[in-house]
Amino acid sequence: MDSANSRKKNSKKKAPSPRRDGREAAVQFLYGNEIQGETEITDGKLHEFWELRLTKTFARDFAAELVKGIARELPLIDEAIEDSLENYSFGRLANVDRNILRLATYEILFADHIPGQAAINEAIEVAKRLGSEDSPSFINGILDRILQAHLQN
Repeated sequence: MDSANSRKKNSKKKAPSPRRDGREAAVQFLYGNEIQGETEITDGKLHEFWELRLTKTFARDFAAELVKGIARELPLIDEAIEDSLENYSFGRLANVDRNILRLATYEILFADHIPGQAAINEAIEVAKRLGSEDSPSFINGILDRILQAHLQN
């Protein structure tokens, strides 16, 4: 296979699953809210977001469920993340990484629809698409500590 065909084949990425698409949308919504200094999650803000980000109904509903759950449990989620950071402050986290961590921490601590290790794997995949080059391994380490602490309780 020549290099042109190889590049063409590698550039065709498979579309994310509806749940992963929902997770990515949730992170994008949370990121946008944080950048704008917004803390409140309203149906109106979600509606405005969906006008900008097209996605299938299932992914949209799943993302909205995640966002509302994260907003409801945010103090506990942020505390779990802060407790798992080593030699790093919560405020220094990149906004994208912080919101990927919030999503996965919510799924580990509060969601019944996914096992903890699967939540970590999903977060790593979202980090590969939305975060920096270092995000996947950084997020993996923090989430592993959160999962271990959760399993010990």
